[in-house]
Amino acid sequence: MEVDKNIKDLTILLSEKQVKDGVTKIAQEINKTFSQDETLYLICVLKGSVLFFTDLVKQLKMPTQLEFIRLSSYGDDDKSSGRVKSIDMNLPILEGKNILIVEDIVDTGYTAQFLTNILKAEQRPKCLKFVAFLNKECARKVDFHPDFYAYIVEDKFLVGYGLDYKGYYRNLPYVGYFS
Repeated sequence: MEVDKNIKDLTILLSEKQVKDGVTKIAQEINKTFSQDETLYLICVLKGSVLFFTDLVKQLKMPTQLEFIRLSSYGDDDKSSGRVKSIDMNLPILEGKNILIVEDIVDTGYTAQFLTNILKAEQRPKCLKFVAFLNKECARKVDFHPDFYAYIVEDKFLVGYGLDYKGYYRNLPYVGYFS
């Protein structure tokens, strides 16, 4: 399937430099929040957050363990369905551990709240925090707020830096939207 949106119609919202600066800001906050003497278990929510996750991990000072899960509430739509459509979560036992969930964006909050509630109930961590590169507060449908985020964004369908449109545009080093 060919993508039906042309990159020429993309308006850049966050430049590559702004993306890098945002990651550094978040990494500094996380380094201040968590002990550098304890392992931090980072859970990357695939596929969207993989670029952010990779850049973030490189700047953390504490020992880390990397885990990956897949959740989806979008499919091929440009709006969240409000329900988690699929989940693939094969995690080790993390009871009593420090956990940081890493996500590309929090918009409605449904997926973030769902994942946070499951991990609290099933894993019983010592500390559970949530980081999103982007925070789309204006689209929030539930009372959920990420502990860390780089930028608050408007209610636009964003692509780039892991965010996609029908699987395309994740590889862009910046964040933009189609006008």
